[in-house]
Amino acid sequence: MKQLSLTVWPNPIAYILQQLVNWWQADDAAAYDKLFLVLLMVILCLGLVMVTSASVPVAARLFDNELHFTIRHLIYIGIGIGLSILVLSVPVQWWHNSNLLLLIAGVVLLVAVLLVGKNVNGSTRWLSLGPVGIQAAEPAKLFFFVYLSSYLVRRHEQVRENFKGFLKPLIMLVVFAGLLLMQPDLGTVIVMFATTVALLFLAGARIWQFGLLIVTGLMLIFALIFYSEYRWKRVTAFLDPWDDPFGSGYQLTQSLMAFGRGSWFGQGLGNSILKLEYLPEAHTDFILAVIAEETGFVGVTILLALLFTLVYRALRIGQRALAKNMSFHGFLAYALAIWIGFQSAVNIGVATGALPTKGLTLPFVSSGGSSLVVMLIAAALLIRIDFEARLKGRQAISGGRHA
Repeated sequence: MKQLSLTVWPNPIAYILQQLVNWWQADDAAAYDKLFLVLLMVILCLGLVMVTSASVPVAARLFDNELHFTIRHLIYIGIGIGLSILVLSVPVQWWHNSNLLLLIAGVVLLVAVLLVGKNVNGSTRWLSLGPVGIQAAEPAKLFFFVYLSSYLVRRHEQVRENFKGFLKPLIMLVVFAGLLLMQPDLGTVIVMFATTVALLFLAGARIWQFGLLIVTGLMLIFALIFYSEYRWKRVTAFLDPWDDPFGSGYQLTQSLMAFGRGSWFGQGLGNSILKLEYLPEAHTDFILAVIAEETGFVGVTILLALLFTLVYRALRIGQRALAKNMSFHGFLAYALAIWIGFQSAVNIGVATGALPTKGLTLPFVSSGGSSLVVMLIAAALLIRIDFEARLKGRQAISGGRHA
């Protein structure tokens, strides 16, 4: 009589964990940062779901189509992925060589938007190309960071030893800031200023130069707020939104109520009340409030963990490039990582009442055409930087073995 043998199946949880460990350990042998790409895809999918949920009421009223903003979001994701594929095929050295042309292009875009731009809600920030609107500040930010990274490579010693070398990129920052403030767009200026300060510090600027820049920048920002009536109202509303809950503090009080309703585990996907046109910009600048209401503290924590792990991996990409003496690659990766991280932090601070209201999207999550497309281009550029850094490392190892 033939004896039957029982197959012992491994514990499924242990098996999955082992596979994840193997996948993680194999990362250094990959051609790119796999975890970075996976995190990006997960965040994009979460963003698509939440844009759909948050935009249904306003889309139904304005366009008689509940999925209008979902379709629009998908189109921009498609455009962003298409341009990202193009960016992945372009050597990073091209960006280094073209930095001055890109800088000029950024200035031209910001001037053009002031001359022929479209005014929306009192701000002139969009260039209309047929049915497509381009927010000029988004590509301008990317082009400025490319120029700054290239400058720090070309004039690294001057930046560290000479005040004149330290001052030159700040002059270009002032030019960009002036054009942006004419739109007006203080939020973008703050993001550019913070990223520039952080990158100059990482490049080895002296502490007194670094401190002087921070103090001067903060004084100028305070002056811009103090002498602008609408900006001052935003600050006072941020300090005590409940003092005028149906006026200057309306948007923030609605956002805070969404967070309060969400509690630990949320009201359930699609069950937000504040998105029923009580909360303005629910699917764009204040999408985090809807996420908090529908998924609670747990959902927000998971999303933020994903976002800041993405930023951490981007910083690792910059560190890896600098370790292989690829200075432009490293500085640019740092600039892009700081940009994504700081803009995320500002959006979170605004939605939670920790910062005054600013018109900045949550990267890869909020509905927003130009912002989403440019952020996807920045992510693709990070992947290309990582690919070239890993390729150089393998070539160095191969050359050493042959020697």
